[in-house]
Amino acid sequence: MNKILIANRGEIALRVMRTAREMGIKTVAIFSEADRNAPFVKYADEAVYVGPPPSSESYLQVDKIIQICKDLGVDGIHPGYGFLSENANATRKITNAGITFIGPSPEAMELMGDKLKAKDTVKSYDIPMVPGTDEAIDNIAAAKKIAEGIGFPILIKAAAGGGGKGMRVVESAEDFESQMDRAVSEAVSSFGNGAVFIEKYVGSPRHIEIQVVADTHGNIVYLFERECSVQRRHQKVIEEAPSSVLTPEIREAMGKCAVDVARSCNYAGAGTVEFLLENNKDFYFLEMNTRLQVEHPVTEMITGIDLVKEQINIARGEKLSFTQEDLKINGHSFEVRVYAEDPMNNFLPDIGRLNTYVRPEGMGIRVDDGFEEGMDIPIYYDPMISKLITHGKDREEARQRMIRAIDDYQISGVETTLPFCKFTLEHEAFISGDFDTHFVDKHFTPEKLQNSNPEAEEMAALFAARLYEEGVGNKKAVEMVDGGISKWKINRR
Repeated sequence: MNKILIANRGEIALRVMRTAREMGIKTVAIFSEADRNAPFVKYADEAVYVGPPPSSESYLQVDKIIQICKDLGVDGIHPGYGFLSENANATRKITNAGITFIGPSPEAMELMGDKLKAKDTVKSYDIPMVPGTDEAIDNIAAAKKIAEGIGFPILIKAAAGGGGKGMRVVESAEDFESQMDRAVSEAVSSFGNGAVFIEKYVGSPRHIEIQVVADTHGNIVYLFERECSVQRRHQKVIEEAPSSVLTPEIREAMGKCAVDVARSCNYAGAGTVEFLLENNKDFYFLEMNTRLQVEHPVTEMITGIDLVKEQINIARGEKLSFTQEDLKINGHSFEVRVYAEDPMNNFLPDIGRLNTYVRPEGMGIRVDDGFEEGMDIPIYYDPMISKLITHGKDREEARQRMIRAIDDYQISGVETTLPFCKFTLEHEAFISGDFDTHFVDKHFTPEKLQNSNPEAEEMAALFAARLYEEGVGNKKAVEMVDGGISKWKINRR
């Protein structure tokens, strides 16, 4: 494999290109009009314009991407995550065109991409499951009886779902029919598939996922776990590796289950098997993500394994260069997702220009990003600015390092999730490890964030007073300073 095309954008495109360059592989970027001047476009050996900003007109244009590969002599396509990464039909088109897809087979994607098919596929391996239905439900009266048999509260889930869409918690039989209708409607609009199923609602779970890597020679290993319980809108914001609550025995049991899940669908490549952990001891299979995860860097930090390099080598037909016995956990790592979102306003996107953008530096700090100062955050894509990762000899060192890195991260022009992440890292429940997927609901309100930095507020007030005294204290200037305090305060600058 001498040249690969990265069918993605932003930080993941740049991250894949860096590994490819280390491996002596040429890279091709594709870009939309919105990304014309992005760092990943400049970094690639070649770059090709694919269309207007909407992803349906650019990054999802699989036929156009295949033609680019043929024109430029590309050997393989790396999909990153999102876009085409779990699209079985696109993967089939790519491989049928004689281009190597750096990821699993379309058959594995189809089996694991549908939650009901996935549950059926892993049955013979005795994988622990959340009690519930094994097939899609279309008869509401029958479904209600099943739900009553399981016992409320229950969870209605879209079979083709993800990211919390098509998912409804039902507390009582009286609410069942209305919530069922809403779940089906949301599943149809989000996935074009209204199939739903029922599971017992695990009230206070932790979200634990196991990284697996499998080659085409039958070798499968697990690279330990990632704790992903701090979420908003069922989407992760902070991840860490390893989890602070898993015993070696539970870790090994979960790891072996994850390997069996990969084996059940003849998996090849890097993938993630997700579990719910109840009472810090009972775990249930949730789903498998057939791609690289956003949070993969924390696994790389504690294992020293470059997962993108492994993906490329597996796609080239090589055997894994290590065994399960070779893998050891080295220290602890955190990742916070830096989104252009306003945690003071229900985490709604806050699109704008990066007037100030200065990355933190120092020992044990890694920043995976795709932006530079002065760039706009496009409205067309996920508003993630970067992934901020730290590593330390233990959890406390990695935590303190992350807090310092957040303080050193200078961003103005948009609101970000950095203050929420710092609030979480300093919260007693998070420090003790006594938290679950309801951390935000239990512990966070915008008011707490507003009052979490009195020192900065005092400094901001002094700064405004000083400006006034120096003669720029007209009404317009004071309004401007007041409007800018929150961004200045967030970054302690």
